[in-house]
Amino acid sequence: MTSVPAGDWLATVRSSFADGYRYFDWLGCVDEIGRSDTFRIVLVLRNLDAPGAAARTLSTQVARGEPRLDSIGSVFAGAGWHEREAAELFGVEFVGGSARRLLLDPGYAGTPLRKDEVLGSRAGSTWPGAKDPGESVPGSAAGVGAAAPSRRRMVPPGVPDAAVWGDRDPDLPAADPSEVADATVGGRVRRRKG
Repeated sequence: MTSVPAGDWLATVRSSFADGYRYFDWLGCVDEIGRSDTFRIVLVLRNLDAPGAAARTLSTQVARGEPRLDSIGSVFAGAGWHEREAAELFGVEFVGGSARRLLLDPGYAGTPLRKDEVLGSRAGSTWPGAKDPGESVPGSAAGVGAAAPSRRRMVPPGVPDAAVWGDRDPDLPAADPSEVADATVGGRVRRRKG
């Protein structure tokens, strides 16, 4: 993977096109929270004129506070869909690209694939990823899909610890995004109140 400075992104993509990498394969975004305060954009290009040649993988990083990057839609029209997806789900702005919604409702406010985005619906509803059949069926008779009495309800992935989000002490300052991200490890035992 070749790392490219964000300011050289479009020029590097154009140079790759001139080098024969004219097949756009994939563009995606990775939230680097916990490692750095950035998003990593990854691009895979292929040279179909050279059978067996390795794909060219380019990556760049954009600042989390102001995630902006030049669009490569002028070089690869198919990249527009991928850029719109990253814009909606991560909040990355692709300068010169389309800002139309692709997947989410026009009224939706949020960036659901950012690691610091709290997925409230997971905290408020029963998690379908139960460990054993019937474990998430509350009120079932023992032996009929009910969890063993010693089982404690597990927290699904993506739900932060209640001490960080949700039941947080109102006298404490707001949680830092990295603190929320660190607290979103699934499989923890849900604490009982009281």
